[in-house]
Amino acid sequence: MKCCSPGGKKLPGLQFLEGVVRIPDKATEFRQRRGMIMSTKPIRPAAANCIDLSAAALHLIAMALMLMDHLWATLLPAQDWLTCVGRVAFPIFAFMAVEGYFHTHSFKKYAQRLLVFALLSEIPFDLMYGGTWFYPVHQNVIWTFLLGLSGIHLMETVHKKQKPWAYVTVSVVVVILGSVLGTLGMVDYYGAGVLTVFIFYFFRGRKWWCLAGQILALYWINVKMLGGLMYPIRLFGMDMELCQQGLALLALIPIWLYRGRQGYHSKAFQYICYAFYPVHMLILVLLLNYANK
Repeated sequence: MKCCSPGGKKLPGLQFLEGVVRIPDKATEFRQRRGMIMSTKPIRPAAANCIDLSAAALHLIAMALMLMDHLWATLLPAQDWLTCVGRVAFPIFAFMAVEGYFHTHSFKKYAQRLLVFALLSEIPFDLMYGGTWFYPVHQNVIWTFLLGLSGIHLMETVHKKQKPWAYVTVSVVVVILGSVLGTLGMVDYYGAGVLTVFIFYFFRGRKWWCLAGQILALYWINVKMLGGLMYPIRLFGMDMELCQQGLALLALIPIWLYRGRQGYHSKAFQYICYAFYPVHMLILVLLLNYANK
């Protein structure tokens, strides 16, 4: 289609294609060389060249890391590197649990799913960690998430009423109560696990103070509260100690590469992610029993 002037006359040398005025090839090449016009090639935004992990990818990464940690706990106890890598799994799951809260259409249904799979996972968890069908001194990690998300739901309910002092008061009570209940209930990671869920609620976002808060809070919880095994290392000519549990801070790398994209999603995939937890523990227990015969 020829491009016309306001008077209806055809303008020589110009063509109108798909809403874009294009100049014949020779003129285009000449003007591009002289810098008179911009290239007609599409310009990609800078963010497109960045690594962008989807929610589905984060779930798969966390599941793989958790499997490695549980392989160390059952079949390969001599391979310490497995549990070192496995330290990264829990913070990713905690982060995704909080993201799930803010993206779910119904917290009631979300909590019900967690409750069902917490109950289904308890026997495989007890068999793996306690070697018995009933091991009351340690509960599976889904109870940790359920406690944390219940506290977040209460805080968000008060927050929506736009009463700042009430929100601050309730938040303090919820944090203390969640930590105490997590410890007394002996959920996985105890009160520190519930606090980890709260960290990704209070420091949710990509502002610098949110990222700094995540680093400092996770350091305090994993190194100061949980502590644990220390590895002697030598760095820059100085003798130091590396806290094994402190490796959990490496979870912030994939977490920060997530920018809200859901990625692949279906009901089947959703329930596979839920079912992976009890199923893989049960399989590991069966393999361990077979190996010990």
